[in-house]
Amino acid sequence: MLELLLLTVTGIATGFLNVMAGGGSMLSVPVMIFLGVPGTVANGTNRIAILPQNISAVWAFYRKGISNFRLSLTLGLCTIPGTLIGASLASRIPNDQFNTLLAIVMVIVLIVMSLPQPKTISVNDSPSRNRLIAGHALMVLIGFWGGLIHIGVGFLLMPILNRVMQLDLVTTNAHKVFIVLCYTVVALSVFAAQLELAWMYGIALGIGTWIGAWLAANMQIKQGIGPIKITLNIVIVAFIIKLLFF
Repeated sequence: MLELLLLTVTGIATGFLNVMAGGGSMLSVPVMIFLGVPGTVANGTNRIAILPQNISAVWAFYRKGISNFRLSLTLGLCTIPGTLIGASLASRIPNDQFNTLLAIVMVIVLIVMSLPQPKTISVNDSPSRNRLIAGHALMVLIGFWGGLIHIGVGFLLMPILNRVMQLDLVTTNAHKVFIVLCYTVVALSVFAAQLELAWMYGIALGIGTWIGAWLAANMQIKQGIGPIKITLNIVIVAFIIKLLFF
């Protein structure tokens, strides 16, 4: 029960961070590994928690009138080929190699998180045809990364939606959660077919991510996220040391 409670609290932080910016799975996956779940299984189980997180966020954005399901769906569908390849590959990686890969990815994402945030580009009009084509093409790579490991996908998605397609940051977040929802359904299906997932852990995380995502999607301002990110960075460094050296 204590483990499930820990995972629910972890899920709240994970869902909140993922919707606000990204990097939340850098907390949830290592916590499961610390609890004894093999790395590849933790990677797959994490997708159980991602589903309610993004359903909650999509619904919250929709209720606030921030949604364009047609564009979100076409972008999401473009991720599926890459997701099938990435998830199939991830389910076959030996656990020790996965832990090393996870630690390397966490170092890279930690560096990216420390970089200055790009300026907000506020564009009310629809993206141009060329920008739409480029954005949809890049979704294949997003799908591959999301299927393979998912961690840090928000830091890849946001520049594509914000810089390449010139969507404002609020709209970017609304599309981001829908796109992740689309490819997560596919990734979870692949992992469930090839691995024995820790469903109870995933459900406990999912309850937390649902709450965290709802809180983040309904916040009008980002006050208070700074201390959370500082704490997250400290925890991530500890996880990296554990994965590489212990």
